[in-house]
Amino acid sequence: MNDFVLITEAAAYQIKDMMKENGEEQAFLRVGVKGGGCSGLSYGMGFEQEPNDDDTQFEVHGIKVLVDKESSLILKGTKIDFKESLMGGGFTIDNPNAIASCGCGSSFRTASNTGTPEEC
Repeated sequence: MNDFVLITEAAAYQIKDMMKENGEEQAFLRVGVKGGGCSGLSYGMGFEQEPNDDDTQFEVHGIKVLVDKESSLILKGTKIDFKESLMGGGFTIDNPNAIASCGCGSSFRTASNTGTPEEC
């Protein structure tokens, strides 16, 4: 078990479907944080073929996950889920380190990292 990111079964199922649709079954899932958004930090997820030297690697529900060193501090304990609703489905990210987030929910900041806030 890793200390960084928990991916629920529902999210893993959706990620595996996306990997298959895009021909990325052998890829890594990169989860990270970058500066930007209304509150200063934004989440990012994507597929990569090779890890970087400073990446932490782990496996969740058969998905090989990469988190860079800087993001790992911000993402510690984060839960990624996938929710279906009448309006469609989408990933939800619950980060216990976030102390503030914007109204749209895609941007946040932590007590130790305010990122680089931008206009909404």
